[in-house]
Amino acid sequence: MLTATETGHIESFRPRRFAQRYGVDPLLTLAVLVTAFYGLVILYSASGQSFSMVLRQGAHVVVGLGVMALLSQVRRDVIIQITPFVFVFAAILLLAVLLFGVGAKGAQRWLALPGLPRFQPSELMKLALPAMVAWWLTRHKLPPSMSQLVIAAVLIVVPVALIAKQPDLGTSIIIGGSGFFVVFLAGISWRLLAVLGGLGVAALPVLWMVMHDYQRTRVMTLLDPQSDPLGAGWNTIQAMTALGSGGMFGKGYAAGTQAQLKFLPESHTDFIVAVLGEEMGFFGISILLILYALILGRCLVLTMRAPGNFGRLLSGSITLTFFVYVFVNVGMVSGVLPVVGVPLPLISYGGTSIVSLLIGFGLIMSMQRTKRVLSGES
Repeated sequence: MLTATETGHIESFRPRRFAQRYGVDPLLTLAVLVTAFYGLVILYSASGQSFSMVLRQGAHVVVGLGVMALLSQVRRDVIIQITPFVFVFAAILLLAVLLFGVGAKGAQRWLALPGLPRFQPSELMKLALPAMVAWWLTRHKLPPSMSQLVIAAVLIVVPVALIAKQPDLGTSIIIGGSGFFVVFLAGISWRLLAVLGGLGVAALPVLWMVMHDYQRTRVMTLLDPQSDPLGAGWNTIQAMTALGSGGMFGKGYAAGTQAQLKFLPESHTDFIVAVLGEEMGFFGISILLILYALILGRCLVLTMRAPGNFGRLLSGSITLTFFVYVFVNVGMVSGVLPVVGVPLPLISYGGTSIVSLLIGFGLIMSMQRTKRVLSGES
């Protein structure tokens, strides 16, 4: 039989007990680490065997993991207190992008501040917006009243409009969705949800009118990529060719033709899953989807365990937004959705995006922390 001391040691290694005591959830951290490593392996091939790019991405992962671990130690009540200040700071950065941001490929989405690497403030808003909406709604009794929902709508619309102005339609839609997820999880009625859905459908003609020409072209190309095979339809055609030619087990690591011969644009960022499909086939993509399922499943468990409405709303929104990123990226590469420039989480090359993603996981972990846990009480 086990002694009381041995039983205590076993209890301390249980994931929930370990997370409450040390902040970092071991199961989520392990799933994230394996997925990030898998991403580095894919990136080496997708980048044309660029070891320097893999090193830079690895450095981004290490920084993100460090911030995630630090943030997991912060109590939920501290996060609640600083949320409005972080939201205002992120909004100011978005305004700064419009005034003196750095442009690239027809978009002005980055800031280059002295002494700091270039970064996208919209990545910070991905976390600040759902946190701010959750902060506002949980200051009152749930489900939210109509007046609360109006204020929440303003909190969502303002940063979404600033990001769409850059222009970055894909990111603006996903960030708007992260705010909507908070409102949805707060318990709005299905009747109101139906009304909002109807208003959204009615607003589609207006959205079409304000879209840029290249954005309209992307939507039309979704319906018929062959209408402009050497122009707007090129990315979609090459991505679908890469996916289809991979078969069950692929052509072999670093042996794909679409990416290695430069037929596939943005092979190391938005279309990296096409490289995976061509070189490792359905088997390689299945491994990635299983890893994503493990991350999502663990995030859902932590969301349900989070104490307090703020923790559950914020954790739930981050989890659903992560799912949307995976769904949209895979959907656009496979020709189901328009090309909107959404990276594949933990896989696509990009420092700001991967760090902000890992910060999101740190926030989910931090929602498990309370004063009672930190004081040593069980």
